[in-house]
Amino acid sequence: MPLAESSPPPALAPLASGAGPRPIDIALLISVFVVAACGLLYELAAGALASYVLGDSVLQFSTIIGTYLFAMGVGSWLSRYFERQLPAHFLRIELLVALIGGALPATLFLANAYVPGAFRFLLYGMVLMVGTLVGLEIPLVMRILKRNTVLKDLVSQVLTFDYLGALAVSLAFPLLLVPQLGLIRTGLLFGLMNAAVALWAVWLFRGELRRLRAHAVACVLVLGALLAGFVGADHITTLAEDKFYQDRIVFSTASPYQRIVVTQGKAGHRLFLNGNLQFSESDEYRYHEALVHPALAAHGAPKRVAVLGGGDGMAVREILKYPSVESVTLVELDPAMTQAFTANPMLARLNGGALQSPKLHIVNTDAFQWLQQGQDTFDVIVVDFPDPTNFSIGKLYTNSFYALLDKRLSASGYAVVQTTSPLVARQSFWTVVTTIESVGLTARPYHAHVPSFGEWGFVLASRRPWRMPDALPEGLQFLSPQTLPLLFDFPLDMARVPADVNRLSNQALVHSYEREWGRVVAH
Repeated sequence: MPLAESSPPPALAPLASGAGPRPIDIALLISVFVVAACGLLYELAAGALASYVLGDSVLQFSTIIGTYLFAMGVGSWLSRYFERQLPAHFLRIELLVALIGGALPATLFLANAYVPGAFRFLLYGMVLMVGTLVGLEIPLVMRILKRNTVLKDLVSQVLTFDYLGALAVSLAFPLLLVPQLGLIRTGLLFGLMNAAVALWAVWLFRGELRRLRAHAVACVLVLGALLAGFVGADHITTLAEDKFYQDRIVFSTASPYQRIVVTQGKAGHRLFLNGNLQFSESDEYRYHEALVHPALAAHGAPKRVAVLGGGDGMAVREILKYPSVESVTLVELDPAMTQAFTANPMLARLNGGALQSPKLHIVNTDAFQWLQQGQDTFDVIVVDFPDPTNFSIGKLYTNSFYALLDKRLSASGYAVVQTTSPLVARQSFWTVVTTIESVGLTARPYHAHVPSFGEWGFVLASRRPWRMPDALPEGLQFLSPQTLPLLFDFPLDMARVPADVNRLSNQALVHSYEREWGRVVAH
């Protein structure tokens, strides 16, 4: 039979009416602020990691948030079984949250590198544990505060500090913490904050705790472990990424938008964004020549060119091979990409210093908004976005986006869109073609073999029919006037299939892309 909750000691007897809050109550309310901030941080870190590894950020964040809130409900329900020694229970739970939550990003990074099959199970298991523990914390704090505070004031104060903590970390996570510290250090920092709250609780309730020394030692040990992890976070990251990427990592950074990693091995340098290969130095020329030259050579004398995406500068390098080009506008969401491939000598060498060209103007903004807000038109627009692995990228493949693209093309202009593999993701490829045609543009699909990716697809879009160019710039390694027509021939296994228009309201492309590429991963 559960024991009745013990009566508060004289020092914690209810305050007389009209008395102000005591220092111990203020300290506990500050703890609520920290607890709420830490809990949300662990939730955001789990969602970010899930979207990095599993793709589809909307699905991952939705399921992580749902799991976390469910676990908090379980924790709140379980709090009814904690009767005596509430401060001792509170600090033990705080230490567990510090250890599990603080180590969550590092643990998941390592799991993805060494036991990728266990990643999903470990992800949701840790989210359930942290959510349950956080769900236990707030009711315990409220019951401790109940000794001295009227119920209506208690609820308003606790919820106010809880929501303020959530607001603070939701703003700091993408704007400050991840860009400056990275996910692993951010998790460990907030674990240290949880452990500090536990140590604070030892001091606040030193008169009530039966095993004061043991509690203090536990706090010190947890703080020491988390601090050691914080100091060695770079080694943890290197250990995980060296295993995951296999080749030696020569550059890595985290931005609010993605994890950028460049490796060097037998195939030369390779660029990864959130673990997904973007190019390999050994054959990137095939991809970028196929992306750029069919459009620019067909135009004849392009003067104004825009590149959407392509922050590595490779497409700009190919564009600058045309003497007629007077200006290139590069629209890249992530400034970390353009800065790295401009300022880092090793990376700048890969694009031939293209991002330092006086003809280039870099705009770090969302391409969708840039198309909406601008009025300038261009002779050629090169669209070099990552594949539509989630809805935030999928919007850049919708009929709404292509309608905006049409308005920014000159009357005789061409746009070219990289469009995944017509062999592996046949339905997805032809969905893009159908979507471009739905806004009144003429679509001319083609494909090229890039060894690092396999058979890869592109689509030319224009108001006028595309014509085969008579000449190409000198010095190309892949394309020639004789081989260019072969790119427009589709064998039976890549031939057109019926496809729906990809709209903002349905994002059909994201679903077909996940289904088709998921079959490849499964095998």
